Amino acid sequence: MDNGKDQPTIIIVDDEEMVLQSLNSILGLETSYNVVSHTSPREALQYIESNDVDLVISDYLMPEMDGISFLAKVRELKPQIPRIILTGYADKENAIKAINEVGLFQYIEKPWDNDDLLIIIRNGLEKQKLLKDLQEKINEINGAYSDLQKIQNEILKTFV
Repeated sequence: MDNGKDQPTIIIVDDEEMVLQSLNSILGLETSYNVVSHTSPREALQYIESNDVDLVISDYLMPEMDGISFLAKVRELKPQIPRIILTGYADKENAIKAINEVGLFQYIEKPWDNDDLLIIIRNGLEKQKLLKDLQEKINEINGAYSDLQKIQNEILKTFV
């Protein structure tokens, strides 16, 4: 039986409970992702620091910390996590700023289209999985290279 451990974990941060409930409902009905919601960016950062997270969705305007600052801190903690920002403001200048400053995966305007949102999340999670797989392969290659160097050194010791 699937206990959810193999499912991706998504963190959602928004100061509006109604938005969190809406996103939780969509993801709960349409996916099997583990969804963790926070109204506090600081609490979300603490969670991200000590847990495996595969994708982060944040509101743009929040009283405690704006979404760009929050996602910049997420990037510092775990740069490989795809970051998505939600905003009710169609401000293209801030969207470009956010994309450049925090390496956003996607910028989504409220109200969002559920199907588009699910596709964006799926694509972000696929990117995360590909990056993890790539890192595992790099680690395997580095390990094999290290083993080859040890063998080469042993061979040289034998003949020198």
